[in-house]
Amino acid sequence: MQGKAVHGENELRAEVLKYKERYDNVYKNLERAEKELEEERKSSTENNSELEEKEAQIKQGNKMIGLAEVTGPGVIITLNDSKLDASMVLNSSDLLIHDGDILSIINELKNAGAEAISINDQRLVPTSSIVCGGNIIEINGEKVGAPFIIKAIGLPELLAGLSRPGGYLQILKDDTIEVDLKMSNNITIPKYSGVLAYKYMKTQER
Repeated sequence: MQGKAVHGENELRAEVLKYKERYDNVYKNLERAEKELEEERKSSTENNSELEEKEAQIKQGNKMIGLAEVTGPGVIITLNDSKLDASMVLNSSDLLIHDGDILSIINELKNAGAEAISINDQRLVPTSSIVCGGNIIEINGEKVGAPFIIKAIGLPELLAGLSRPGGYLQILKDDTIEVDLKMSNNITIPKYSGVLAYKYMKTQER
């Protein structure tokens, strides 16, 4: 009987050892899996950070090239054709706003640090065109007429310098063109609604 008891005890001990071995293996596998999961989480977090950084760069780039709506301080300039009777001047064309007038104002705004500009809600981008066509002006291929509302985002005090004596706005006023300039801390300029297409620029390969 004693021999059988010892034998049974040995078998039980062997079973316990096998169970403990299986438990240890499962625990090690679980520990390894948890470690791998933590590494995946860490890698995922790092990738997300890089992704967020790239997305932020893209958003900022879109703002700069006109593919995103932007808001900020700046000025709103409203231009309207002269109300003077055409019979009172030698050239009635002088009473109208032309593409050259718009271009001169845009250049002055850019020189004053304007970061975004729109004309009658047409966002100006590097490929924008401003062409005179009779009593209307084409901007980005869209026909718009007076009054022309030019919005520019930048430091209002600098942008408002266009109304200084000798500035182009003053020149238009002297020609009886109706001009109004207002500074604002909250201007919204829409994104460019067209498609930017570059034929000749290529990315430099490294």
